[in-house]
Amino acid sequence: MNTYWILFITITVASWLVSALMEQRFKKFSKVYLHLTGKEVAEKMLRDNGIYDVQVVSTTGHLTDHYDPRTKTVNLSESVYNSNSVAAAAVAAHECGHALQHALEYAPLQMRSALVPIVSFSSRWVTWVLLGGILLLETFPSLLLIGIILYGLTTLFSFITLPVEINASTRAIAWLEQAGITNNETTPMAATALRSAAYTYVVAALASLGTLIYYISIFLGGRRD
Repeated sequence: MNTYWILFITITVASWLVSALMEQRFKKFSKVYLHLTGKEVAEKMLRDNGIYDVQVVSTTGHLTDHYDPRTKTVNLSESVYNSNSVAAAAVAAHECGHALQHALEYAPLQMRSALVPIVSFSSRWVTWVLLGGILLLETFPSLLLIGIILYGLTTLFSFITLPVEINASTRAIAWLEQAGITNNETTPMAATALRSAAYTYVVAALASLGTLIYYISIFLGGRRD
């Protein structure tokens, strides 16, 4: 138990630090300007890669940028869609990286997409199943095992997300430089911004794994008793 709490506190602090660092860097690079807006960057990257059936649209909220393979839309938050900053260009190109993955049938993206409905179902029930499993551990241990399996699916999803996000960022940075959107000075800025965002996925995956191990230890401890 003590080991778990140490791990929990460590991951919580790491998550806060990584999120704060990401916000700080995005704010910093939002003040360095290029010649194209996020919308224009996204549209150009799609065209340059021969993708003409994906639309670039504006969406409300902060850091709500995403690619939706169901509607084939690159959704950019207003601060990215209308901005001509390095940060906006990096985010726009990253989301187009996902569109390119979709067009090329990138295997990890396909795996993640296949898991979405399963993880969505799991997320709705896993908290209650785990709670019930702990309360009924002595009389009905299988319930906790079911909860562990459900939570394991969300952990798997977190780890599959890592190569998807890293690959999208790699594609984004390579294209930004090749297309002349960024130069020797601004390319490292875009790379740093996306790397900071990637760290949040790494911490989330490790946190999920740590929690999964914790529930497994409870289950095994209960069986030994």
